[in-house]
Amino acid sequence: MITRKKTRQVQVGKVGVGGDAPVSIQSMTTTKTSDVDGTLAQIYALRGAGCDIVRCTCNEIAAAEGLAQIVPRSPLPIVADIHFQYKLALAAMEAGVSALRLNPGNIRKPEQIKIVAREAKDRGIPIRIGVNAGSLDPALYEKYGGATPEALVESATKELAYFQEVDFEDVKISVKASNVVLMVESYRLLSETVDYPLHLGVTEAGPLPNGLIKSVAGIGTLLNEGIGDTIRFSLTADPIEEAKAGRTLLEALGLRERSGLDLIACPSCGRTEIDVIDVAAKAQALLEDKNIPLQIAIMGCVVNGPGEAREADLGIAAGRGKGHLFVKGHVVRVVPEDEMVEALLAEAIAIMEEGIEARIAKAEVGAQEESQATREQLLEIQGLDANRSTEKINKIHDLVND
Repeated sequence: MITRKKTRQVQVGKVGVGGDAPVSIQSMTTTKTSDVDGTLAQIYALRGAGCDIVRCTCNEIAAAEGLAQIVPRSPLPIVADIHFQYKLALAAMEAGVSALRLNPGNIRKPEQIKIVAREAKDRGIPIRIGVNAGSLDPALYEKYGGATPEALVESATKELAYFQEVDFEDVKISVKASNVVLMVESYRLLSETVDYPLHLGVTEAGPLPNGLIKSVAGIGTLLNEGIGDTIRFSLTADPIEEAKAGRTLLEALGLRERSGLDLIACPSCGRTEIDVIDVAAKAQALLEDKNIPLQIAIMGCVVNGPGEAREADLGIAAGRGKGHLFVKGHVVRVVPEDEMVEALLAEAIAIMEEGIEARIAKAEVGAQEESQATREQLLEIQGLDANRSTEKINKIHDLVND
């Protein structure tokens, strides 16, 4: 069980960030914000993928005008991303956004920062101080000899001091870097320094699969340490993939309740009776869009499958040309192998309608016994050493000692 560090809470629209609020998932639209319909379509798709907060760029007047039309129709709170022009931050607030993101490496004049903070305070709009190792203030870069954790955290606290001068405290902070180790060390230092909610991300992580791996390495490490209140996977991919990845990570860590399919599968071994990769892919394609919040297992053999995946809500194990459907480790049906994926879907729907205990109670007569008999047959054929490791070891000894 992860114990999260208690931070202050800010309100981004109806979404709480920090404090006792669940860790939220963010993404950013890739459309031109001036393209109102295209941007809204992407926002709705992001909501469907599990996103809680969405960021839109506000880099020109046309973007601010687009926000004025997008905000009232958006199903998610909108954060306006401001880079260089502080007046665009004022325009975005006038458009009705729920929050701002300011990069202190780009807007450096204290009087401009304070003007934005005063206006945000008057409107009750939170601001994320979004430090980025790639756009660090040159003075800090020179002071620390590069983008170091200390440099990134000082950039954030320097901006925070300007906010505090005008009594603005509705703040969340990020210190992103594309280097995973730098990112992790920077957030650890920041977490020790402030009690504001933290937005986690590995910036410019890149395309799949490497970008996904880097993001999980950085974000997952910090979340497991109790650090972080909201996250974004910055992938060179459809933003829907960012939202899905964020949701999957939070559910895997037990930080959000499962809302969709969690498909697990054995890595395959000498016992497998089916092509596990192919069956898992077919099951994923069939089940993924059905909004079934179950953990479902695809196991290659009936010898170990139901036992190894007994914690799964539902699973299928192959054996002697048949699929053995099990619920929480209890075999409830045995079907022909070519029907096993469709049977899996039908059983998943039944569990959603009736509940797990009801499905176990309705197990087909003789299913458990048939599965056990098949297991014993396979053990006789394969033995306990399905990968023939003992045979191989004996041959190795014979070769070496000959």
